[in-house]
Amino acid sequence: MHAVIRTYSGEGAKELFDLLETRKSDVESLIRSVKGFVGYSLIRTGDGGVSVTVCQDKAGTDESVQRAKDWIGQNGSNIGASPPKVSEGPVILQLK
Repeated sequence: MHAVIRTYSGEGAKELFDLLETRKSDVESLIRSVKGFVGYSLIRTGDGGVSVTVCQDKAGTDESVQRAKDWIGQNGSNIGASPPKVSEGPVILQLK
């Protein structure tokens, strides 16, 4: 499995997470349909938020990053949020 963490902070990040919260069903449909999807979390922080996507392989997480970028560009470009800091790597332990 492979995971990607997108950290949104700075200008527009809180507003972006307000939008994501009001459009949760859109976000769920978008991410669940990624090939190899395993899990997803959207976490609000004090200065914005974090998303964590786990897929069967790197191709899935790469697809999720592109879909997130496209969705934000289409639905939240007026917010002016800074691009996220992206961290990724192989999952070594996942507990449920």
